[in-house]
Amino acid sequence: MDNKIKDYYRTDIDGLRAIAVLAVIFFHFGFFSNGYLGVDVFFVISGYLITTIVYRESKENKFSVTNFYIRRVRRIIPLVLLILTLTIVIGVIVMLPDDLENLAQSVVATNFFANNILQLITTHDYWNIVNEYKPLMHTWSLGVEEQFYFIYPILFLIFGNSKKVKYILPLLILLSAISVLLFFFYSDTNSKFYLIQYRFWELSFGGIGAILTINKNLNGKYKFAFLISLLSVFFIRISNDWKILFAVLTTLGLLITSNKNQDKFSSFILENKLMIFIGKISFSLYMWHQVVLAFYRYTISDSITIEVFLLLFIIIIIFSILSYYFVEQIFRDKKIISLKLLLSGVLFLSFATTAISLIIYKNAGVVNDVPELEITKNNVKRNMHALYNDRIYKLDKNFTDVKKVKILIIGNSFARDWANILLESKYRDKIEISYVFDIYGCKDIKSRLNMADYIYLSESNEISSNLNLKQIIAHFSIDMKRTWIIGTKNFGKNNGVIYNNRHKPNYCEQRINMREGYLEGNYKMKTKWGDKYIDLIGLIIDKNGNIPVFTPDCKFISQDCSHLTHAGAEYFAKLIENKIKIE
Repeated sequence: MDNKIKDYYRTDIDGLRAIAVLAVIFFHFGFFSNGYLGVDVFFVISGYLITTIVYRESKENKFSVTNFYIRRVRRIIPLVLLILTLTIVIGVIVMLPDDLENLAQSVVATNFFANNILQLITTHDYWNIVNEYKPLMHTWSLGVEEQFYFIYPILFLIFGNSKKVKYILPLLILLSAISVLLFFFYSDTNSKFYLIQYRFWELSFGGIGAILTINKNLNGKYKFAFLISLLSVFFIRISNDWKILFAVLTTLGLLITSNKNQDKFSSFILENKLMIFIGKISFSLYMWHQVVLAFYRYTISDSITIEVFLLLFIIIIIFSILSYYFVEQIFRDKKIISLKLLLSGVLFLSFATTAISLIIYKNAGVVNDVPELEITKNNVKRNMHALYNDRIYKLDKNFTDVKKVKILIIGNSFARDWANILLESKYRDKIEISYVFDIYGCKDIKSRLNMADYIYLSESNEISSNLNLKQIIAHFSIDMKRTWIIGTKNFGKNNGVIYNNRHKPNYCEQRINMREGYLEGNYKMKTKWGDKYIDLIGLIIDKNGNIPVFTPDCKFISQDCSHLTHAGAEYFAKLIENKIKIE
């Protein structure tokens, strides 16, 4: 441990770290709905500990930006690079091209402390189910923290001497106030979750707490109240913003109260040997848990039973103990790892993992032939399945062919899937399709509606966007005699677990359950629309409620478990040809 950190070490903070990391781990296992607040606790602790060191150094005219960053590198980078290296190696072995391409992006983004930005751009929503299968999803928090540490030293560079250090506290209060206002008044929830300007206040509150503690600790008798308040935050049901605020404030209270003369209950919870040890290995626990979980879900099962939880938790603990002693501790010891060796190793692995990931990305994640997706190493096309679905955008125009049957399709990507089904069907040469994504933004919608022989509306508009199709039909006076509703579909959560059974004899015959809510939603819509509803699920579901993931010639029906591949569209085209008539 760094001598600077040794001087300010508090056992109760390790206990607090333990609470935070366990909350996050249980949340990602699916057992603790508010456990994500553990990251907010980590932010406050991190701001507190770093400020404790650099503020004291500033008062003594000893603050050095160079030393600040060297400490950060020793503390974080070696373990992160180990995780990235192992993750990309395993990913190459077990992942399908799109997932491997996404992993490669995450490796590069993590190396540049920007996975929070990548997550916002790609999956947008932290709670999106696809994140469960991303081994590096959790490094978004490292991005936020390290971006903070690019900004933070500037304050101490400017005010980092005994005469000016008094200005740091009011400046931190001002910056925190601005960040809090941005956090509470900005409407984009996803941006608020991922971006530093909306998270700055959590780390800076920790910094404010550190300065207050240096000046004078609060009496330890208050610790009980703050500890109970923090624990209760994980169970209350209020808006996320307020939960985060309460988590930050109660964590701050625990940090600025002395760990001396505190009550027995707080001491028992925060300073018992087990919690202190968990706190010590908390960074390793945080880094390993999502990697283990994601690859388990991707290769074995997305079902987490108590037995599976215990097994995976033990594995995470073992990996974390090993990396704590043989990576974290070793690289933080200047006597074992010199600065030259540290920087050489970090630069080499950073370059290697980035270069390999960029090559993988350039090749669209294709490192092997995947006949199930009609992908070969010699014919690499990025986003080929998305492009197949999105080609229907080109049909966003009025009808022009007077000889063909005119079909108007209105809706989102599920509607585009339906257009592809029709274009793969026996009717392809006798129909003209006009596609509309935004019915309200289409200037010639009335003309298209009047000319159409058949009108298809996507039911997913109603389920996913909460738009009332009946209101749309009434608003545009859509003739229901010519109108049908396109049914929903789903093929599970991720194809990874299917793909990793490829060596089994019944590989191409695998069937799965749909994601929760889809079967119920399909039944609801079928009941609502009756014979006007095109029940796609009904065409493929068996008596046990399972659906196929492969066509009869062993091609994935859906590449992302929602939208159809070319083979999937052909498969459904054959199924619907005898169910609908287009004349």
